[in-house]
Amino acid sequence: MESQVWSALSALAGALVGGGMSWLLNRQQFDNQLKLAREQHRTEFMAEETARALLSHKGFTDRSFETLQRHLGGFEDDELRKILVRAGAMRIYRDDGSEWWRLVSRMDEFIERKDLERVAREI
Repeated sequence: MESQVWSALSALAGALVGGGMSWLLNRQQFDNQLKLAREQHRTEFMAEETARALLSHKGFTDRSFETLQRHLGGFEDDELRKILVRAGAMRIYRDDGSEWWRLVSRMDEFIERKDLERVAREI
């Protein structure tokens, strides 16, 4: 009877140790794969950060596509547009047909600024 208890406990301990080691190895492998993926796509991540920084400048809510192209060189037009969308930006066309980009998170600021300009013109 006592040998059966010891057998069961040793089997349970073996399963726990094996499971724990397996979990740790899988976790480490996942972390390494994630680091590798980040490194492979680093250019795109940095381009998104740069686009977000350019569109977050407190003096300008909008940036022309040409300005963004100049500062984020090395990307095809449509590839740059995808980067801008991933950065949280939306495209706007002005009356002259030019393409401009603005962060969606800055829409309230843009509307407030337009309202202030309208009020200033009425005065």
